[in-house]
Amino acid sequence: MTLETDTDPAEAGFDASRLARIDRHFARYVDEGLLPGWQIVVTRGGKLVHVSKYGRRDMAAERPVESGTLWRIFSMTKPVTSVAAMMLFEEGAFELTDPISRWLPEFAAPRVYVKGSALNPVTEPATSPIRVWHLLSHTSGLTYGFHQAHPVDAMYRQAGFEWFAPAGLDLAQCVEKWAQLPLLFQPGSEWNYSVSTDVLGRFVEVVSGQSLDEFFAQRIFGPLGMIDTSFGTDDLDRVASMYTAHPGTRQAVSNSAFGKVGIGKPDYLSGGGGLVSTAADYHRFTQFLLRGGELDGARLLSPRTIRLMTSNHLPGDVDLEEYGRPLFAEVPYDGYGFGLGFAVLKDPVKAKTLSTPGEYSWGGAASTAFWIDPAAGVTGLFFTQLVPSSTHPIRQEMRKLVYQAMVEETRL
Repeated sequence: MTLETDTDPAEAGFDASRLARIDRHFARYVDEGLLPGWQIVVTRGGKLVHVSKYGRRDMAAERPVESGTLWRIFSMTKPVTSVAAMMLFEEGAFELTDPISRWLPEFAAPRVYVKGSALNPVTEPATSPIRVWHLLSHTSGLTYGFHQAHPVDAMYRQAGFEWFAPAGLDLAQCVEKWAQLPLLFQPGSEWNYSVSTDVLGRFVEVVSGQSLDEFFAQRIFGPLGMIDTSFGTDDLDRVASMYTAHPGTRQAVSNSAFGKVGIGKPDYLSGGGGLVSTAADYHRFTQFLLRGGELDGARLLSPRTIRLMTSNHLPGDVDLEEYGRPLFAEVPYDGYGFGLGFAVLKDPVKAKTLSTPGEYSWGGAASTAFWIDPAAGVTGLFFTQLVPSSTHPIRQEMRKLVYQAMVEETRL
């Protein structure tokens, strides 16, 4: 499936000459060797306003980015897993306030870090259970090994969890190991980017009685026509190579460790970061969300559920700066809250962005990103393969370049 611009930008309220700034700006990243290549999609009111690609998906082999290039989307998997969980919620399978231990008994008695080192931690019992909404909102107390900011992070790394899972473990086994480690804080008391969505993926498996890949394929990807999205691919001719920034020159150089990710079906089905997809497929996913849970006659969620997911669930309606730990995440903290699977823009002034309150978004470790602006009817997608995503301010720049080109506010 390919994507092509299907409307005059002026009909969608955009200035075509200003849209051209997007490609000129990001082409410089490639020309200066900072990115291998990229693919960009901008829509408004369901129309494809700007579709472009530039550079190479494989620098050594000099293979260009193509319409059907396969990208590792890493944490852009999280919204898919969140949608899966909320589909089951709509069917009456659970309440958002239910303790996850009803389905995942390994979390029946979690303990919380109090003090001490990774080798000799002092813990206490959790005063309340981890609930389903804690997983969806990253307020569970779980963490990531790659944060490298806390003794509990170090305990994850000691258990073999930094960026990836230990070889040979499946999702159920990973979840059991995480449940044996202490929580970073009492459930619901803070926000911390974590393996919460991976645990949510296991929750989906147990509640549905299907493996996560089967649920995704049958209940989400099939109905939405996402024909190229899966946990891993054997299509080596289409998949983009992985890169990282050289610590001295910042030039994009091959990253063989991350390059193994997404090749073949993994043992561990990561609901937090395991999918490979295309721009065309993820465009369909964002349009399904923008349209309130329906696309081309396939309704997966109700509009009311989408609104709940994209509302700020941080207690007191605070932003991540106030409630989150100052660690790596796929979004700035200032002005952004967090919903059920998405960052949610509360205050554009505080966030210093041209976007609109109510915008929701997320990104992936290889610098992929998307956002959806329901008020303006705008979606934006950016794909490349450079880790980590904090290397360049691509996401902020992309929003600025899209919105400076939107010259009519009301036309959809």
